[in-house]
Amino acid sequence: MSAQHSTAEKHPKALPYLFFTEMWERFGYYLMLGIFVLYMIDVEKGGLAIKDTVSYDIFGTFIAITYLTPFLGGFLADKSLGYIKSVYIGGTLMGLGYLGLGLPGLAHFGVPMDESLIMGSFWLSVFLIVVGNGFFKPSISTLLGNIYSTPEYKHKKDWGYNLFYMGINIGALLGPIFAAFMRNKYNWSASFATAGIGMFVGLIVFTIGLKHIRSGERQPAAQPNSDSLLEGLPGAEHKEDSSIKQVLGYVFLPAMIVGLIGWFLPAMILGEGRTFLDSKSTDAFLFATIPVVIFYISLWLRAREGEKRPIAALLAVFAVSVMFWAVFKQNGTALTNWGKYFTDREVPATIQPVARSLYQVEEMPTTPSMVAQYDEQFRAIKDDNGKVVKAEGLNIYFRNMPAEKIPTDGQPVYLTSTELYQSINPAWVVLLTPVIVAFFAWLRKRKKEPTTPSKIAIGLLISALSTLVMVGAVYASSNGAEKVSPWWLVGCYGVITLGELCLSPMGLSLVSKLSPPRFTALMMGGFFLSTSIGNKMSGVLASMWYNYENKANFFLVNCVLLLIATGLAFAILKWLNSVMREKNLS
Repeated sequence: MSAQHSTAEKHPKALPYLFFTEMWERFGYYLMLGIFVLYMIDVEKGGLAIKDTVSYDIFGTFIAITYLTPFLGGFLADKSLGYIKSVYIGGTLMGLGYLGLGLPGLAHFGVPMDESLIMGSFWLSVFLIVVGNGFFKPSISTLLGNIYSTPEYKHKKDWGYNLFYMGINIGALLGPIFAAFMRNKYNWSASFATAGIGMFVGLIVFTIGLKHIRSGERQPAAQPNSDSLLEGLPGAEHKEDSSIKQVLGYVFLPAMIVGLIGWFLPAMILGEGRTFLDSKSTDAFLFATIPVVIFYISLWLRAREGEKRPIAALLAVFAVSVMFWAVFKQNGTALTNWGKYFTDREVPATIQPVARSLYQVEEMPTTPSMVAQYDEQFRAIKDDNGKVVKAEGLNIYFRNMPAEKIPTDGQPVYLTSTELYQSINPAWVVLLTPVIVAFFAWLRKRKKEPTTPSKIAIGLLISALSTLVMVGAVYASSNGAEKVSPWWLVGCYGVITLGELCLSPMGLSLVSKLSPPRFTALMMGGFFLSTSIGNKMSGVLASMWYNYENKANFFLVNCVLLLIATGLAFAILKWLNSVMREKNLS
């Protein structure tokens, strides 16, 4: 074997460092995300005692904005800061945000923490995480793509993104496990602090590998006026290339104004307290995305001749990806709800001693005889000072258990912590990624490997099938009247993970392949914009959970939405593949 061939079979030295940096960043993010809703609705162990439907709205808005800020972060990385500096800024802000969520835990050490201070630290911390992710996420993905853009590694780009994605999901797998351990052994604050520590460990790994990572940097430099992303817009003719002032003026200022309109307009049209969708925040967010979407469309309209078709192809992929994220991100809402209330979580007696010693179980010393007083939806009723005076729905776990299995009053029941179910998806990713990579490598040798757009379309179809698994779970539970095995969730996550592995890392790879080099990170921000809109729609869909008497219909609606997206993807597949051939990348 020649030395040249041997080198071609290897991956760049930067890959493991980017792999582990992203792994630790995702460890912190998914640790926090795994307990976010549970923390908000908790009334017994120092949580925020927020109504569950409201918490779903907050969750959807949070994950939506978290993936909207990469638009600005990617732009700044492209044009001003550079990718390496953006990773450091983003990672630091996110680490501080996670630590900030743990501040209420200082009350355990005698530090006075009233309601306003707790909520203030909560929202400030959420803000830091949102902004930090905007800098971090597009920049580290772009660094990887740039490193794989050399002739030596170009043919391995899809493979590289698959391996990188596996690193993401090792972190996502470990995060909820540590979340359960820390909150059961200590408290919520200890869990959030662990997320913050994980983020800073990731930055240390990034620093150690910096000499290899620098090859992926594209130093920002002043470009001629004709190179401006905003060329053709009024007032942009004689200004420096795409200055932050221009972007704020043409994109973010209109987004804020239109967002405010979305906040107030529904009440003006429909009446006080009414909204177009499920909440004011949803209306405001979706309105605010309109100027950003228009910006990307105008980017295509004003692009150079050789850039128009690749940008149009990316925008089309972004559009069909929205529905995938709208369904996929229900792992933190509707599927968490299913795991918490409709899944048999009782730890078998034979392994209880081990599980309890590892603090991976919840002890529920509630009074089953009170079950009849509560309905399906959790509520916390507070007095004027914000103190919880009554909590309803605490005993819902016993609602759909056979009478003979309900323990006697006062007898503790040991349950698997709900957030552990959120480790199922990343566990599948870690297990299936080598299989997927090997399968496509096998097809590649036979010259039958699907193109990157084809993989995305196939991923949407497979994801649609995952919702049918949950339809089966609903019928097995007699529409929630009985608890069902956790294997239903395992199966659902397994199917949608196959779809995810065909879509998400391939989307990142496609952006890197088709984006004009002068604004790769900006287009990476566009990919995350589609994720953002999908994430918000996931909250909208999840908030409708209680509107469906037959829960199977909830999952069937999700299936139909994904099938529509699948149909659109296959309809434009021939065109997408032609664009890829033009770039000589298929």
